[in-house]
Amino acid sequence: MSPLPQWAHAHGPITASARIRSTPEDFRVEEVLGFEADGEGEHLLLKVEKRGANTLWVARELARYAGVSPRDLSYAGMKDRQALAIQHFSLWLGKHAQPDWAAHQHEEFRILAVARHRRKLRIGSLKGNRFRIVLRDLSVPAKELEAKLASIRERGVPNYFGPQRFGREGANIAQAEALFSGQFKLRDRKLRGLLLSTARSLIFNAVLSRRVGEHNWDTVLAGEICMLEGSHSVFHAESVDDALMARARTGDLHPTGPLWGRGESRVSGEVAALETSIVRDYAVFTQGLENAGLEQARRALRLPLKDLAWTVDDAQTLVLEFFLRAGAYATAVLRELVNTDDLKGEYGDANAD
Repeated sequence: MSPLPQWAHAHGPITASARIRSTPEDFRVEEVLGFEADGEGEHLLLKVEKRGANTLWVARELARYAGVSPRDLSYAGMKDRQALAIQHFSLWLGKHAQPDWAAHQHEEFRILAVARHRRKLRIGSLKGNRFRIVLRDLSVPAKELEAKLASIRERGVPNYFGPQRFGREGANIAQAEALFSGQFKLRDRKLRGLLLSTARSLIFNAVLSRRVGEHNWDTVLAGEICMLEGSHSVFHAESVDDALMARARTGDLHPTGPLWGRGESRVSGEVAALETSIVRDYAVFTQGLENAGLEQARRALRLPLKDLAWTVDDAQTLVLEFFLRAGAYATAVLRELVNTDDLKGEYGDANAD
């Protein structure tokens, strides 16, 4: 199942191409935690700006400077390597003295702020990310994309998992299939977790692509599991009425797709029939995920953009700014606008969210 499948677009065919990441500053992402440091506690909360650097490498460098084990460093999420990224790390000092962070110098990252905090920073413990992305060398005048941007601002985009989840040219998909088929055994827990995520993401994207193709990715069908905007709370919509449809139109709730695992999916009716017709083509993945012990979960099919704005610098340059909730991919936005090599899984940390 490699290379990467071509999933459907929601806002019309892609006729433009562009170049991004000409410099790390052309792809700027800033983590928004949604909370302030406690000001006391056993952990340090570090705000770090990194340029062209891998999240895991930065974590190891911070641990080395502080004289602690890398196990004592944590972060809320991976951030792209080929970017200017501002993210947070937490460091448990224990009995170690606090380093002189003001004296720390490195070419690829710098420490912006340090504060005491009571709790370890865990994966996913952030509100979202704010992006500023520059599209250069557009093959069409930048103004021609404004109508599509207006549609995206109003409706959002399909909440696809990004190409970095699937590896270069989708190579992780073939590895996951080989793992589930028993062609090899894997002791590396981190890589195993990545391949399980790849399989889940592949099935979700396939379901979402079908619904995009049928023009119902942002509306509610009978039998839907709906997710409330801004939360992971879900409910079963056995039938659909005008009030439910109105809530979907205003973005108060979203239809969902499967994150595969053991147990009942809870969808029924029209949605159950649609998902069943798709997942039967992924039997090796569904069985592998169930055998691995993962439980059924749901993910919103629609990704709303907060504060979407754009600037036309010149005829061939477009600057985008927007906020995405945690777990969402900026590539889900870009793929609705332009073709670029950056959308083939060639950039970014392997399991960046």
